[in-house]
Amino acid sequence: SVAAHPHTGLQTVTWLFSGEVHHHDSLGSDQWIYPGELNLMTAGKGISHSEISRKASGPLHGVQLWVVLSRDFRKIEPRFGHYNDLPQIFEKDFIARVMIGEIFGAKSNAEIFSPLVAAELTLLTDKAADVELNAEFEYGFMAINSKIEVANQLLDVGEIYYQPSGANSIKISGSVDSKVLMIGGEPFTEDIVMWWNFVGRSHEEIEEMRSLWEANSEIFGVVHDELNERIPAPIMPNIKLKPRSNKKLG
Repeated sequence: SVAAHPHTGLQTVTWLFSGEVHHHDSLGSDQWIYPGELNLMTAGKGISHSEISRKASGPLHGVQLWVVLSRDFRKIEPRFGHYNDLPQIFEKDFIARVMIGEIFGAKSNAEIFSPLVAAELTLLTDKAADVELNAEFEYGFMAINSKIEVANQLLDVGEIYYQPSGANSIKISGSVDSKVLMIGGEPFTEDIVMWWNFVGRSHEEIEEMRSLWEANSEIFGVVHDELNERIPAPIMPNIKLKPRSNKKLG
Protein backbone atom coordinates (compact mmCIF):
# COMPACT_ATOMS: atom_id res chain seq x y z
CA SER A 1 0.00 0.00 0.00
CA VAL A 2 1.10 3.57 -0.72
CA ALA A 3 -0.12 6.40 1.51
CA ALA A 4 -1.21 9.81 0.24
CA HIS A 5 1.32 11.47 -2.07
CA PRO A 6 1.18 14.19 -4.73
CA HIS A 7 1.47 14.35 -8.52
CA THR A 8 1.67 17.15 -11.06
CA GLY A 9 1.91 17.37 -14.84
CA LEU A 10 1.11 13.74 -15.64
CA GLN A 11 -1.48 10.97 -15.83
CA THR A 12 -1.18 7.75 -13.84
CA VAL A 13 -2.36 4.65 -15.69
CA THR A 14 -3.05 1.74 -13.34
CA TRP A 15 -3.59 -1.75 -14.80
CA LEU A 16 -3.68 -5.03 -12.88
CA PHE A 17 -3.01 -8.61 -13.98
CA SER A 18 -3.98 -10.03 -10.58
CA GLY A 19 -4.99 -8.72 -7.17
CA GLU A 20 -6.96 -5.58 -6.37
CA VAL A 21 -6.21 -2.01 -5.32
CA HIS A 22 -8.33 0.60 -3.52
CA HIS A 23 -7.80 4.11 -4.89
CA HIS A 24 -8.56 7.31 -2.96
CA ASP A 25 -7.73 10.82 -4.11
CA SER A 26 -8.14 14.46 -3.13
CA LEU A 27 -11.10 14.82 -5.50
CA GLY A 28 -13.03 12.44 -3.27
CA SER A 29 -12.70 9.42 -5.58
CA ASP A 30 -13.13 6.08 -3.83
CA GLN A 31 -12.59 3.28 -6.33
CA TRP A 32 -11.55 -0.36 -6.30
CA ILE A 33 -9.75 -1.65 -9.38
CA TYR A 34 -9.59 -5.29 -10.53
CA PRO A 35 -7.81 -7.04 -13.42
CA GLY A 36 -9.19 -5.98 -16.79
CA GLU A 37 -10.16 -2.53 -15.51
CA LEU A 38 -8.39 0.81 -15.87
CA ASN A 39 -7.82 3.60 -13.37
CA LEU A 40 -6.71 6.79 -15.11
CA MET A 41 -5.86 9.77 -12.90
CA THR A 42 -4.99 13.11 -14.48
CA ALA A 43 -2.90 15.16 -12.07
CA GLY A 44 -2.81 18.34 -14.14
CA LYS A 45 -1.92 21.28 -11.88
CA GLY A 46 -1.95 19.09 -8.77
CA ILE A 47 -3.61 16.12 -7.06
CA SER A 48 -2.84 13.64 -4.29
CA HIS A 49 -3.89 10.01 -3.94
CA SER A 50 -3.32 6.77 -2.08
CA GLU A 51 -3.38 3.16 -3.24
CA ILE A 52 -4.23 0.36 -0.82
CA SER A 53 -3.90 -3.33 -1.64
CA ARG A 54 -5.80 -6.06 0.20
CA LYS A 55 -3.46 -8.83 1.39
CA ALA A 56 -6.22 -11.45 1.43
CA SER A 57 -6.82 -11.12 -2.31
CA GLY A 58 -3.66 -12.96 -3.40
CA PRO A 59 -0.56 -11.63 -5.14
CA LEU A 60 -0.70 -8.10 -6.48
CA HIS A 61 0.65 -7.94 -10.03
CA GLY A 62 0.20 -4.91 -12.23
CA VAL A 63 1.75 -1.83 -13.74
CA GLN A 64 1.43 1.87 -13.21
CA LEU A 65 2.49 3.97 -16.17
CA TRP A 66 3.10 7.69 -16.06
CA VAL A 67 2.08 9.74 -19.08
CA VAL A 68 3.59 13.22 -19.29
CA LEU A 69 1.08 15.92 -20.16
CA SER A 70 2.15 18.32 -22.89
CA ARG A 71 2.68 22.01 -22.26
CA ASP A 72 -0.88 22.81 -23.37
CA PHE A 73 -2.50 20.43 -20.86
CA ARG A 74 -0.08 20.06 -17.97
CA LYS A 75 -1.90 22.56 -15.73
CA ILE A 76 -5.48 21.49 -16.41
CA GLU A 77 -7.88 20.76 -13.58
CA PRO A 78 -7.26 17.31 -12.06
CA ARG A 79 -9.68 14.47 -12.79
CA PHE A 80 -10.11 10.74 -12.28
CA GLY A 81 -11.68 8.07 -14.47
CA HIS A 82 -12.44 4.38 -13.90
CA TYR A 83 -13.13 2.23 -16.96
CA ASN A 84 -14.51 -1.30 -16.53
CA ASP A 85 -16.00 -1.85 -19.99
CA LEU A 86 -12.95 -1.72 -22.24
CA PRO A 87 -13.08 -3.21 -25.73
CA GLN A 88 -11.67 -6.72 -26.23
CA ILE A 89 -10.60 -7.75 -29.72
CA PHE A 90 -10.15 -11.34 -30.89
CA GLU A 91 -7.49 -11.64 -33.57
CA LYS A 92 -6.26 -14.86 -35.17
CA ASP A 93 -3.27 -15.36 -32.86
CA PHE A 94 -4.03 -13.17 -29.86
CA ILE A 95 -6.65 -11.37 -27.80
CA ALA A 96 -6.23 -7.63 -27.18
CA ARG A 97 -7.79 -5.66 -24.32
CA VAL A 98 -7.58 -2.01 -25.39
CA MET A 99 -6.82 0.24 -22.42
CA ILE A 100 -6.01 3.53 -24.11
CA GLY A 101 -6.36 4.89 -27.62
CA GLU A 102 -7.38 2.98 -30.74
CA ILE A 103 -5.96 -0.26 -32.08
CA PHE A 104 -7.18 -3.18 -34.19
CA GLY A 105 -10.31 -1.21 -35.06
CA ALA A 106 -11.37 -0.76 -31.43
CA LYS A 107 -11.20 2.43 -29.36
CA SER A 108 -11.07 2.92 -25.60
CA ASN A 109 -13.09 5.80 -24.17
CA ALA A 110 -10.34 6.63 -21.65
CA GLU A 111 -9.58 10.37 -21.65
CA ILE A 112 -6.12 11.15 -23.03
CA PHE A 113 -4.46 14.36 -24.20
CA SER A 114 -1.99 13.17 -26.83
CA PRO A 115 -1.92 10.37 -29.44
CA LEU A 116 -1.34 7.19 -27.40
CA VAL A 117 -2.19 3.51 -27.34
CA ALA A 118 -1.99 0.83 -24.66
CA ALA A 119 -3.24 -2.75 -24.73
CA GLU A 120 -2.83 -6.10 -22.99
CA LEU A 121 -2.18 -8.87 -25.52
CA THR A 122 -2.75 -12.54 -24.67
CA LEU A 123 -1.23 -15.00 -27.13
CA LEU A 124 -3.51 -17.81 -28.34
CA THR A 125 -0.82 -19.89 -30.05
CA ASP A 126 2.89 -20.56 -29.88
CA LYS A 127 3.23 -19.37 -33.46
CA ALA A 128 4.41 -15.84 -34.23
CA ALA A 129 1.62 -13.26 -34.18
CA ASP A 130 1.81 -10.38 -36.64
CA VAL A 131 0.76 -7.26 -34.72
CA GLU A 132 -0.28 -4.16 -36.66
CA LEU A 133 1.43 -0.88 -35.69
CA ASN A 134 0.96 2.81 -36.39
CA ALA A 135 4.12 3.90 -38.22
CA GLU A 136 3.93 7.36 -36.57
CA PHE A 137 4.19 5.84 -33.08
CA GLU A 138 7.12 4.49 -31.10
CA TYR A 139 6.34 1.41 -28.99
CA GLY A 140 7.36 -0.61 -25.98
CA PHE A 141 6.50 -4.30 -25.48
CA MET A 142 6.86 -5.89 -22.03
CA ALA A 143 6.82 -9.60 -21.19
CA ILE A 144 4.38 -10.04 -18.29
CA ASN A 145 4.11 -13.69 -17.23
CA SER A 146 6.51 -15.67 -19.43
CA LYS A 147 9.36 -15.26 -21.88
CA ILE A 148 8.43 -13.93 -25.30
CA GLU A 149 10.14 -12.98 -28.54
CA VAL A 150 9.53 -9.58 -30.08
CA ALA A 151 11.08 -8.94 -33.51
CA ASN A 152 13.27 -12.03 -32.93
CA GLN A 153 14.62 -10.65 -29.64
CA LEU A 154 14.06 -12.81 -26.56
CA LEU A 155 12.59 -11.02 -23.53
CA ASP A 156 12.47 -12.33 -20.00
CA VAL A 157 9.58 -11.41 -17.69
CA GLY A 158 9.68 -7.70 -16.96
CA GLU A 159 11.94 -6.83 -19.89
CA ILE A 160 10.88 -4.30 -22.53
CA TYR A 161 11.55 -4.19 -26.26
CA TYR A 162 11.66 -0.71 -27.78
CA GLN A 163 10.43 -0.18 -31.34
CA PRO A 164 11.13 3.25 -32.84
CA SER A 165 8.59 4.90 -35.12
CA GLY A 166 8.47 3.84 -38.76
CA ALA A 167 7.27 0.23 -38.45
CA ASN A 168 3.88 -0.92 -39.74
CA SER A 169 3.89 -4.27 -37.93
CA ILE A 170 5.91 -6.44 -35.56
CA LYS A 171 6.12 -10.17 -34.84
CA ILE A 172 5.54 -11.46 -31.30
CA SER A 173 5.76 -15.09 -30.21
CA GLY A 174 5.63 -17.03 -26.97
CA SER A 175 3.71 -19.82 -25.29
CA VAL A 176 -0.08 -20.00 -25.19
CA ASP A 177 -1.50 -17.51 -22.64
CA SER A 178 1.66 -15.39 -22.63
CA LYS A 179 0.70 -11.81 -21.78
CA VAL A 180 2.32 -8.79 -23.41
CA LEU A 181 1.90 -5.17 -22.40
CA MET A 182 1.93 -2.96 -25.50
CA ILE A 183 2.30 0.82 -25.16
CA GLY A 184 2.90 3.41 -27.85
CA GLY A 185 2.47 6.97 -28.96
CA GLU A 186 3.88 9.83 -30.95
CA PRO A 187 7.43 10.67 -29.82
CA PHE A 188 7.33 13.29 -27.06
CA THR A 189 9.69 16.14 -27.95
CA GLU A 190 9.26 18.59 -25.08
CA ASP A 191 12.06 18.87 -22.53
CA ILE A 192 10.85 17.96 -19.03
CA VAL A 193 12.18 17.90 -15.48
CA MET A 194 10.94 14.89 -13.50
CA TRP A 195 11.72 14.41 -9.81
CA TRP A 196 9.93 12.25 -7.24
CA ASN A 197 6.22 12.41 -8.23
CA PHE A 198 6.40 15.73 -10.07
CA VAL A 199 6.78 16.58 -13.75
CA GLY A 200 7.71 20.17 -14.55
CA ARG A 201 9.83 22.16 -16.93
CA SER A 202 12.52 23.59 -14.62
CA HIS A 203 14.37 22.94 -11.36
CA GLU A 204 12.67 25.96 -9.81
CA GLU A 205 9.23 24.65 -10.70
CA ILE A 206 9.99 21.31 -9.02
CA GLU A 207 11.23 23.15 -5.92
CA GLU A 208 7.97 25.07 -5.77
CA MET A 209 5.88 21.90 -6.13
CA ARG A 210 7.80 20.25 -3.30
CA SER A 211 7.39 23.30 -1.07
CA LEU A 212 3.64 23.41 -1.71
CA TRP A 213 3.26 19.75 -0.77
CA GLU A 214 5.27 20.20 2.41
CA ALA A 215 3.17 23.26 3.28
CA ASN A 216 -0.08 21.27 2.92
CA SER A 217 -1.18 23.53 0.08
CA GLU A 218 -4.79 23.30 -1.01
CA ILE A 219 -3.48 22.66 -4.55
CA PHE A 220 -2.99 19.02 -3.56
CA GLY A 221 -6.09 18.75 -1.42
CA VAL A 222 -6.63 16.07 1.23
CA VAL A 223 -7.00 12.30 0.84
CA HIS A 224 -9.49 10.62 3.17
CA ASP A 225 -8.70 6.93 3.60
CA GLU A 226 -8.10 4.28 6.28
CA LEU A 227 -4.34 4.83 6.28
CA ASN A 228 -4.67 8.46 7.35
CA GLU A 229 -1.03 9.04 6.45
CA ARG A 230 0.85 11.44 4.21
CA ILE A 231 4.23 10.71 2.60
CA PRO A 232 6.70 13.58 3.10
CA ALA A 233 8.66 14.79 0.10
CA PRO A 234 12.33 13.77 -0.08
CA ILE A 235 15.00 16.43 0.35
CA MET A 236 15.88 18.15 -2.91
CA PRO A 237 19.28 17.16 -4.35
CA ASN A 238 22.12 19.64 -3.86
CA ILE A 239 22.58 19.94 -7.61
CA LYS A 240 20.35 21.64 -10.16
CA LEU A 241 17.96 19.30 -11.92
CA LYS A 242 18.52 19.32 -15.67
CA PRO A 243 15.80 18.80 -18.30
CA ARG A 244 15.63 15.46 -20.09
CA SER A 245 14.82 15.27 -23.77
CA ASN A 246 13.56 12.71 -26.27
CA LYS A 247 14.81 14.68 -29.27
CA LYS A 248 16.95 12.79 -31.74
CA LEU A 249 20.55 13.96 -31.88
CA GLY A 250 22.34 14.97 -35.07
